[in-house]
Amino acid sequence: MNDLQELLERAGHSSFREARGPMGFTQRQAGGKFTRDEAQEFIDELEDDEDREAEAPQEAKPALRLAHEDRPLRDTPTTDLVSELQRRGWAVTRT
Repeated sequence: MNDLQELLERAGHSSFREARGPMGFTQRQAGGKFTRDEAQEFIDELEDDEDREAEAPQEAKPALRLAHEDRPLRDTPTTDLVSELQRRGWAVTRT
């Protein structure tokens, strides 16, 4: 459990409950209750994500502009909005 909690913190989540949506935790898991196999699956997933991120070339991306800046948020490309939401832990789907 400590390994899972440490990996979640490194991924930017402050708690199991906060990571529920982005990680797909059930209500039980959001309360910190996992079977050994469930915990291992999430640990493997988080470690794989870290490995992919370490291998990917680092690109300097400009921060998302806010509505009060010179470019209105509605003029921001959808891909930039989606990237920013995912960076903040949101799950984004297309309808």
